Amino acid sequence: MNGAESLVRTLVAGGVEVCFTNPGTSEMHFVAALDRVDGMRCVLCLFEGGATGAADGYARMADKPASTLLHLGPGLANGLANLHNARRARSPLVNIVGEHATYHRQYDAPLTTDIEGLARPMSAWVRTGLSADAIAADGAAAIQAARTAPGQVATLILPADTAWNPGTGIAPVPPVPERARADDAAVAEAARALASGEPVLLHLGDRAVRGEGRTIADRIARKTGARLLAMTANARIDRGAGTVPIERLPYPIDQGIAALKGYRHIILVGATEPVGFFAYPGRPSLLAPEGCRTITLATPEEDQIEALERLAEAVNAGPAAAPDTGRRPELPGSGPLDQDTIGAALGALIPEGAVICDESLTTGRNFFALTRASAPHTWLQLNGGSIGLGIPLSTGAAVACPERKVINLQADGSGLYTVQALWTQARERLDVVTVVWSNRAYAILRGELANVGALNPGPKAIGMLSLDDPAIDWVGLARGFGLDGRRVETLSAFTDALQHALRTRGPYLIEVVL
Repeated sequence: MNGAESLVRTLVAGGVEVCFTNPGTSEMHFVAALDRVDGMRCVLCLFEGGATGAADGYARMADKPASTLLHLGPGLANGLANLHNARRARSPLVNIVGEHATYHRQYDAPLTTDIEGLARPMSAWVRTGLSADAIAADGAAAIQAARTAPGQVATLILPADTAWNPGTGIAPVPPVPERARADDAAVAEAARALASGEPVLLHLGDRAVRGEGRTIADRIARKTGARLLAMTANARIDRGAGTVPIERLPYPIDQGIAALKGYRHIILVGATEPVGFFAYPGRPSLLAPEGCRTITLATPEEDQIEALERLAEAVNAGPAAAPDTGRRPELPGSGPLDQDTIGAALGALIPEGAVICDESLTTGRNFFALTRASAPHTWLQLNGGSIGLGIPLSTGAAVACPERKVINLQADGSGLYTVQALWTQARERLDVVTVVWSNRAYAILRGELANVGALNPGPKAIGMLSLDDPAIDWVGLARGFGLDGRRVETLSAFTDALQHALRTRGPYLIEVVL
């Protein structure tokens, strides 16, 4: 057994059962080991950003890490944007990067780079293997690091000779630390704020925004009059009929400031302090109103559920009440094809158990509110703001949950960053519906021109934000990657196409021309 096989067997024994791969020469012994070892599914991606984004989607839905396999520093560099998104989503991920043999690096071959330097900004844990004897233990440590709360990117760099030299067999994964307990003083401070009679916001993220956490937070809110609000971007929210409804802090800076106006206390539960995505002239970076106290009940690293339970006890909260999400929207029969009618159609048609991957950006600002009474489903978002996640995210989610329909709500400009992941969906026969909002522009940036004070843009500025010369044929792209698809330009055609796609198993793409 060589080092590569020792590593693969360690990964499988440690619960890492999927590898999203884009290998090169230095990784060939690892590739051969993947072929020899049962229990590891290998999913080929045509671009490294597809591999890292798919690993993120898998981790969010499986609640455990997948691995990647990337080729040297340039391969890692291609995958860094979606590693950034995975880091922001706190997704557990074992990121394996091939490297030149230890004795070969000194000769500065063309692909030689500082892989550790590239990996560190997006990784909580980085290690370069030094020998085949130790590489299995390195892999076990990477699994432990990835699974350490709240979930981390662990990057293991695999020199070629540590893969081909004799290995030592499976290494046990060290115990994963339990989540830390929130401080008693934080619970007491939050309870005092809730008893003050002043307006209080419970700002939820991470595990607190998922089902159990939201239910406890809702008990607290019903008792004290506090309001619940999720972060702008959340790794995963299980929602729909029968769940506690919750809205998100709006992305646009002025709407975000308005949403927090009047609060005297903001209690963070698995969430970070509300800040603007960018700096804007004349607007604050911190969105809370002046004089508002921010109280951290539990950080993302801490046990938010246990902290909420103690807070519920401290305020003498009552039992859980039946949630009221309102009525499910009716399927719109007529009208324009716009954000509201699309949102209503989604609200009416989302099937039970669906996984929604949302990279709608500008087009989808109203979708979340209009789907809150849909059949129970899971909603995944773009956490790090680095566009190009939607198609890979949905790919990984479908690998993790083959029994669930995955619907990717995809902006056209950002979809082009990682469109190659459609091929992986076709190759793996994944049950994903990709709905592309084809406004043929980087529409979100047109709004940002005004927000940052860049007024009266001319033809060169507008041209850099436009995708209509020539217009991109998304259905043609899909067919080229092995998917069936349809272009629609009316509301009735959209609802018909979506109903067809939901009835059909396998990857399908709908281009919605707006």
